[in-house]
Amino acid sequence: MTAFAPLTDASVADLRARTPGVRTTVHFNHAGASLPSGATLAAVQAHLEREATMGPMEAGVAAREQTEAARTLAARLLGARPAEIALTTGNSSGWSGAFAALGPWRPGDRILVGRHEWGGNIAAMRIAAGRAGASIEAIPSDPSGAVDARALEDMLDARVKLIALTWLPANGGLINPAAQVGAVARRHGIPYFVDAAQAVGQLPIDVAALGCDVLSGAGRKALRGPRGTGLLYVRQDFLHRLTPAVVDAHSAPLDDEGAPALVDSAARFEPAETAMALRCGLAQALREALDIGLDNIRARVDRNARAVREQLAGLPGVAVLDQGRERSGLVSFAVVGWEAGAVQAELARGGISISSNGVRYTPLDMQARGLKEVARASVSYLTTDDEIDRLTEAIRALCGKGTAGSL
Repeated sequence: MTAFAPLTDASVADLRARTPGVRTTVHFNHAGASLPSGATLAAVQAHLEREATMGPMEAGVAAREQTEAARTLAARLLGARPAEIALTTGNSSGWSGAFAALGPWRPGDRILVGRHEWGGNIAAMRIAAGRAGASIEAIPSDPSGAVDARALEDMLDARVKLIALTWLPANGGLINPAAQVGAVARRHGIPYFVDAAQAVGQLPIDVAALGCDVLSGAGRKALRGPRGTGLLYVRQDFLHRLTPAVVDAHSAPLDDEGAPALVDSAARFEPAETAMALRCGLAQALREALDIGLDNIRARVDRNARAVREQLAGLPGVAVLDQGRERSGLVSFAVVGWEAGAVQAELARGGISISSNGVRYTPLDMQARGLKEVARASVSYLTTDDEIDRLTEAIRALCGKGTAGSL
């Protein structure tokens, strides 16, 4: 395909015509899971048909070029080499697998995290740190709410063994300065993990510019890939530091003497058993994102998110809660007198999908800001002005309905 440059109303209409879901829902939960294209759906279905007619193992062999295309395309998306990419079942499985491979942790070791770290990552770190007597400490935020790279540098000593950053938090539109944090990590030779679940497919990414050793992402969010897919980047020169906690005959085949030999690529984080149909769909979704162009996607998402923020901020009784100087396609807000979950449920009755996020998703930031939950409307380049107007009017109607719980 020829790249779309830039995305116009006409080209968005063409992309929407190839996306079945836009005909049945007004979707503002792209940060949870976006709507796949018809071609991505067809790629998954075609492989399932091959498995049914040829046998699953034989179908996997027949489709190997297509499934491996996902790795090559992911490398292009991230500015990496194919050998630095593992195809995972999701963001958390990739991030947690890399973290579990990093140890061993010792008493006194320190892990520094952004205040916006994903709750699942914190859970994995706390289990490991608790067993070893290591500590987890939050990096201070600057006045805009983003991670403060200067404050991070002041925290460093020889005991810091990992810096972890969630680039685009799940509870709002803030974008953390991932490259600035990476520059600090590189200067001091400290491993640096980036959770890019919301960034992959939404922002242009160059892992070398970020300075990260590990980066994880999800297929189901901005990439519009199938649920149950993800990407894991591991810098080739960092690979020797990571011994996966779980291996099999694919990731660590036995040599002639019966000793396991870890594969010399990020594929050491892949299991032998995987859903090939989903990989076919992921390859198609990656191809579409690259064809559109990440700069074009970023520009359109930013346009749509700014429109949502401006319209919601103009409603009496609505507070837009996003922080940061640079912002993403996630818009967090509160409606006076309404719990976030009730806002989500009420909008769903009208065919509009949003999300509501509680403390467990981004616990450090939510607790620091005194928030119990937020409503979240997340846009895509597929989002139209008419959809934004419909969302705004639905929330305006809530403001006039009285209360349904309180934030």
